[in-house]
Amino acid sequence: MSKTESKGKKDKTRGVVLESGIEVDPLYTPESINATGSPADIGRPGQYPFTRGIHPLMYRKRPFTIRQYAGFGTPTETHERFLYLIANGQTGLNVAFDLPTQTGLDSDDPMATGEVGRVGMSVDTLADFEEVFEGIDLDKITVSLTINGSAIVLVAMYLAVAQKYGFDLKSLRGTAQNDILKEFIGRGTWVFPVDPSVKLVVDIIEYCASEVPKYSPVSVCGYHIRESGANPVQEMAYAFCIAKAYIDETLRRGMDIDEFASRLSFNFDIHGNFFEQIAKFRGARRLWAKIIKEEYKAKDDKSCWLRMIAGGGGGGLTKEQPENNIARSAYYALISALSGTQTMALCSYDEAYTIPTEKAAEISLRTMQILIHEMGICDTVDPLGGSYYVETLTNQMESTIRQQMHEVDGWGGIVKLIASGDIQKAISQQAYEREKAIQDGRLLKVGLNCYRKEEEARSVGFHPYSEENARTQIARLKKIRKDRDSERVQKSLARVRKDAEDNRNLMPAVIDAVKAYATVGEITKALKDVYGEYEEPIYF
Repeated sequence: MSKTESKGKKDKTRGVVLESGIEVDPLYTPESINATGSPADIGRPGQYPFTRGIHPLMYRKRPFTIRQYAGFGTPTETHERFLYLIANGQTGLNVAFDLPTQTGLDSDDPMATGEVGRVGMSVDTLADFEEVFEGIDLDKITVSLTINGSAIVLVAMYLAVAQKYGFDLKSLRGTAQNDILKEFIGRGTWVFPVDPSVKLVVDIIEYCASEVPKYSPVSVCGYHIRESGANPVQEMAYAFCIAKAYIDETLRRGMDIDEFASRLSFNFDIHGNFFEQIAKFRGARRLWAKIIKEEYKAKDDKSCWLRMIAGGGGGGLTKEQPENNIARSAYYALISALSGTQTMALCSYDEAYTIPTEKAAEISLRTMQILIHEMGICDTVDPLGGSYYVETLTNQMESTIRQQMHEVDGWGGIVKLIASGDIQKAISQQAYEREKAIQDGRLLKVGLNCYRKEEEARSVGFHPYSEENARTQIARLKKIRKDRDSERVQKSLARVRKDAEDNRNLMPAVIDAVKAYATVGEITKALKDVYGEYEEPIYF
């Protein structure tokens, strides 16, 4: 084709719009960065506003923590899986709890029937924690507790068991998810109404600031908001609005921002466009630093750190051709590392339909280890820094996330929107539209709606539910109830109830109760007597 012929033809370049709503240009130049933000905001690693990472040397000094999500059945089974993961090089633990535990029910509660140990470890009393953490060095292996509605009970158990095994609470590290506001949006393991639920989160933050200063009392979870149907911008914006709600409530108790902000952490999701995900984290890290310094007037730069766990998002995996999830998770791991995460966890390839097998969990573990030891990911800090595309997209993501946060504030604030169900309704509608797009083929998923081979379809192996395990756990619970000091239990539960009525920080009373071997259900019941239970809004 001659130059004359080509000159008159229209540009047929395919338009690309990211899920965040940002349009992608065919080419990026230094002018693209200048047009969307200040080059000074790129900065250096370890320096405010931390675009390039919160530590000067990042993985060159120490690789990201590997913390796979694990736990199922009885404490005995979970203990065995923990030891297996540690023996195979895992550097942190992330505990999964069954639904009865998450919603404050004992294993013998009629509402728990069929769910004891099904999707996580069943926990009724401190004795279960004593078993699952026996012989594990909590000074070397940090533990994350994925618990929310009943978090105050499980955090109290963890601190009590750490003390019992001789660990100093002043130096104890670890994390509690303890993000109840996202539960109203996403997972749904709420127990109490919104306001007292936030109060319990702040009780843990306040208590840990003075008594367990190196422990992270909350991990704000954009992850589950994204999995529920939010786009990447909403994931970050809603998470930051939730974090600010916890901060504001903590500050109302007379604490200073620098007393606790450095121990706040975040849990984020990865699936979707490779560069969009990386820019999402770089832009969000910079925005969070600015929020803490400019809005909350923090003096300590560590208060401005966005410390996060990020890895595979289950929403990106497919039951069809599940081996493809191995490749997907490898890309998710690379995104996480290039984004500057502090901790990484990957969904295993079979996690779209079952609790991971040991083999699947090992593949995820090896994926992260290969990234550290073979791919050169730890050789230099922020290797994508300075990319015209990445830096421009980082600027755009920061601006778009901030704009979304302003909209939430204009609508009345995140707590009000969650209490009314408006956020849940909007995200549910987005999830519906996304699923329609997948089914219609407008959103491509390899092996699901494209490159699919029907003859490959086959049954998959599900993790079996064990009625025997449930019976074992219930028998264990009954024995503890029989052997414990009943008078001490009743006194401790009365104290929990009284402190709730008097609006005191409940951590000391709950720690006292778990040490008396009061059950998760009994302590939760004492709190329900005061706070009542949450009634979910009906929306369509």
